[in-house]
Amino acid sequence: MKNILNLAILLLLCTNVIAQNFNEETEKFRKNYKEDFLKSKNSPLKKDDLSYLRFFEPDSTYRVTAVFKRIQKSRPFEMPTYSDTNKTYVKYGELKFRLHGRKQSLTVYRSLSLQTLPQYRDYLFLPFKDKTNGVESYGGGRYIDLRTGDIKENIVILDFNKAYNPYCAYSDGYHCPIPPSSNHLSARIEAGEKNFGKEH
Repeated sequence: MKNILNLAILLLLCTNVIAQNFNEETEKFRKNYKEDFLKSKNSPLKKDDLSYLRFFEPDSTYRVTAVFKRIQKSRPFEMPTYSDTNKTYVKYGELKFRLHGRKQSLTVYRSLSLQTLPQYRDYLFLPFKDKTNGVESYGGGRYIDLRTGDIKENIVILDFNKAYNPYCAYSDGYHCPIPPSSNHLSARIEAGEKNFGKEH
């Protein structure tokens, strides 16, 4: 009986440590995310605007293990943006995963223009929409950044707590890709960035 009690206490302590580490990792990501607005010359936000950025509470159930399948010989296509222009992408691969017990899939894209820049050579783009759009989160969808190095033995740790708004959520005049219909999730993703708390 004593051994069982000790094991239960140990498991509880381990769970608390894991949760604490996850929360710290999420907060670190958000801190860096905010700082990037102040570093970018193209940023729609100033320092005073950062207080209007809002997020769902960190939730580890929205960090899932996804199986990655590479899409071979994908042809370039034009992805529409909210400014009536297009950006050229290729389908890089497909992610299959379970979220709260339900099967889901998302397509990962690669930008042909960004691929020519050394700092973005391994950059992958994951735009998506979900059932929180237009209510708690930005109506135009959200994005997640990935790198080719995030794919390990055809497995990707997909963390929706790192979902962020496109610049169009804060200001007009930006060329923000519209998430393709194949990346419209039927689930509510109550993780990541919420609606911007200031009118523009």
